[in-house]
Amino acid sequence: MSILTVKNLSHGFGDRAIFNDVSFRLLKGEHIGLIGANGEGKSTFMNIITRKLEPDAGDVEWSKNVRVGYLDQHTVLEKGLTIRDVLKSAFQYLFDLEAEMNQIYEKMADATPEELEKLLEDVGTIQDLLTNNDFYIIDAKVEEVARGLGLQDIGLERDVTDLSGGQRTKILLAKLLLEKPDILLLDEPTNYLDEQHIEWLKRYLQEYENAFILISHDIPFLNSVINLIYHMENQELNRYVGDYDNFMSVYEMKKQQLESAYKRQQQEIAKLKDFVARNKASVATRNMAMSRQKKLDKMEVIELAKEKPKPEFNFKEARTSGKLIFETKDLIIGYDEPLSRPLNLKMERGQKLALVGANGIGKTTLLRSILGEIKPISGTVERGEYLYIGYFEQEVKSSNNNTCIEEIWNEFPHFNQYEIRAALAKCGLTTKHIESKVEVLSGGEKAKVRLCKLINNETNLLVLDEPTNHLDVDAKEELKRALKAYKGSILLISHEPEFYNEVATDVWNCESWTTKVF
Repeated sequence: MSILTVKNLSHGFGDRAIFNDVSFRLLKGEHIGLIGANGEGKSTFMNIITRKLEPDAGDVEWSKNVRVGYLDQHTVLEKGLTIRDVLKSAFQYLFDLEAEMNQIYEKMADATPEELEKLLEDVGTIQDLLTNNDFYIIDAKVEEVARGLGLQDIGLERDVTDLSGGQRTKILLAKLLLEKPDILLLDEPTNYLDEQHIEWLKRYLQEYENAFILISHDIPFLNSVINLIYHMENQELNRYVGDYDNFMSVYEMKKQQLESAYKRQQQEIAKLKDFVARNKASVATRNMAMSRQKKLDKMEVIELAKEKPKPEFNFKEARTSGKLIFETKDLIIGYDEPLSRPLNLKMERGQKLALVGANGIGKTTLLRSILGEIKPISGTVERGEYLYIGYFEQEVKSSNNNTCIEEIWNEFPHFNQYEIRAALAKCGLTTKHIESKVEVLSGGEKAKVRLCKLINNETNLLVLDEPTNHLDVDAKEELKRALKAYKGSILLISHEPEFYNEVATDVWNCESWTTKVF
């Protein structure tokens, strides 16, 4: 049975087309991976099917009484609510039913025998609904999902507005999973999850009975949970049965077949045109020339899709730094409360360090303390000499009305327009992206603009906080190559072992320093 049907969908922003006559059907129990390069329209598609965005043309039809759950990382959580309050709100419809049942019990006191029979029937129906939907074990279910996603480590009585962006996303994901909708829509759910919680989510989705659509650039995760791929490219949406690896082999084969057919057709077109040119003037051969011209006119010409620019990240390197990068003495990091025991850490020139561990234990706080952006609770940080630091923050929250060109020009006023366009194009952005405002770009495209600034500044120390969040597969692979080739020092936070294991010379597990209990 079709849960969702999308017919002849077309949409764009300004003169930039995103979809052209796209159709899509979601069946019960399908586990779909929605993939494509940054900026192809995956999040836009999610916004259209959840009716947050009106398409330019086409129809979106949901079957009746379908409960849709969408992981929207921009949801605002209300101050004063605890984590437990938010998670229990997933069952609000059951609490409403309980309230309705209690009202019926009150009515029974004054009811006639006939009315009483009807009221008892209504109570029985509600009671069955509550029992079948696990109303009487809500607390146990909340604890189970909270444990799986690491929310118990934060404390279920914590106010939700005191938490980091990653922790808030975990809460929204947990609430969504507790709601058990008929269809889950997940837009990069692993971005803010650490390794053990990605593993838990993987097992959860593998056993999930209902349908889901998942956007993810984490290929091992994607492969382990989906059975269908929908690939978004060049304003089209194409369906492939199987996992990502199967999609890649079929996609490459189709691409090669199309290229071979294109070459054969171009050779045939060249021959026909040559014959027409040589014979149209001659009376004896004019009819044959006209026949070949008709064949040319009727021919359906094969067009190859324009190759998307592949990103090239080549970091500009500054003069060599001193031997010491940083050294901490009895450093205790945190804001109001300590997040670590006293830390005595040392990093030397040439080291490439990966900081790993669960969310909320202070990895970003440690980076910012080392950089001098925040004061430690106690202890000292000594930074080495001749450091030229490039810092990639996990999230930039400020709104940005600049175009991409203006954004880079502000950073590099000595560049001419050609140099700015070339720098952005090297990061994998098309002309349409380059001329757009930064705020209308996808998460991956915004990350590429920020990487453009980073690679064009001379550095000898890169401090990178989750740089792969939102990046597509090609950009992630290119960034990995560039960091391996970089001759300076690197301090990296990442939750993707496939990424950091090939870059890092050393891995520091921050869970061994934290004051939090695991």
